[in-house]
Amino acid sequence: MEEIQLFLEEAESLMKKAVDHTAAELVKIRAGKAMPNFLDGIMVSYYGAPTPLQQVSSITTPDARTLAIKPWEKTLIGEIEKAIINSDLGLNPQNNGEMVMLTIPPLTEERRRTLVKQVKNECENGKISIRTIRKDTNDSLKKLQKEGAPEDEVKRAEENVQKMTDKYSGQIDGLFDKKEEEIMKV
Repeated sequence: MEEIQLFLEEAESLMKKAVDHTAAELVKIRAGKAMPNFLDGIMVSYYGAPTPLQQVSSITTPDARTLAIKPWEKTLIGEIEKAIINSDLGLNPQNNGEMVMLTIPPLTEERRRTLVKQVKNECENGKISIRTIRKDTNDSLKKLQKEGAPEDEVKRAEENVQKMTDKYSGQIDGLFDKKEEEIMKV
């Protein structure tokens, strides 16, 4: 039945988005080494308009613990420093007149465990989203059955939804394992 197929396709699309969103959130959690995407979400005032840092500068990693931010215009150095200080990253920018340097401090054991808990929460939120999608899709399928859809097709669709749920939950577990290993590696 076409409607059932549409529900399944939509559910799979939403589950993929939940995994992608979880992966994007995990990227923001720092694992002790300097990565340019660590600064994603930092906005700089550029001619009065909030602009992502990546759009007004180049961000490089000269070594594993340092980020170098070279603005396209030197007048932005002060704005970049202010944006980093006002962010919740807890870093102190240093400015040499040409660029802003950020030194990423090594993680303590306690901080690593806190980050792993944060990763676990993000992953759990992703899995909750997937389970919610499963529930909504199954509710829609049951409604279709009440409206006259064949019971065996609905049952098959529910089994497919469960397989998708298992698949995408497994992907989130994989993201967690990878990120946990990255954080705990000294």
